[in-house]
Amino acid sequence: MNRNVVSVALVLAVLAPGLAGCRPAAAPETNRNATATASPPKPTVDPKAVEAELIKMEQDWAAAAESHNAEAVKRIVADDAVLVYPDGNTGTKAAEVQAIESGAITADEWQLLEPKATLINPDTAYLTGRSVLKNGKYKDPNAKRPIDISGEYRFLNVYAKRDGKWQVVASQATKIANPAPAASPAASKAP
Repeated sequence: MNRNVVSVALVLAVLAPGLAGCRPAAAPETNRNATATASPPKPTVDPKAVEAELIKMEQDWAAAAESHNAEAVKRIVADDAVLVYPDGNTGTKAAEVQAIESGAITADEWQLLEPKATLINPDTAYLTGRSVLKNGKYKDPNAKRPIDISGEYRFLNVYAKRDGKWQVVASQATKIANPAPAASPAASKAP
């Protein structure tokens, strides 16, 4: 064998481990688990807990109308809420608070029936259901007599979670023209 080849082979054998440090380091793995580390984990939301909270708020809103508790309405309804009333008129939080404070809306009973909440995302939900007003009156300042608002309504309320608390941001109620008669207790029992 050629003496030069053997010399080069010996030099490479001796220097090879030291030359390894001169090679560029392998690129770090930047794509592995990229989705797991790119954003913080999403908070878990319990839909049943949200539904219970929203139904409680609906009950508080109805009770506020009965007891003229404007503070509850101020807490439940967002400042920028849009309210659509059964007659097609729209209202604001300020108008709703004023109507509650003044006693313009009264009812002997305000029942909440079949409430159902649907969670769209951790900060948005809507609640549907029916409400029944017994001996409900609205004292319109432009009318001679109070307007009878008794009856059954279907409603849709949109909630948004802002600064950690749920509030109504949109609401609409529609009067049910021919509500189904309530089932008698005897008729609903199974034989």
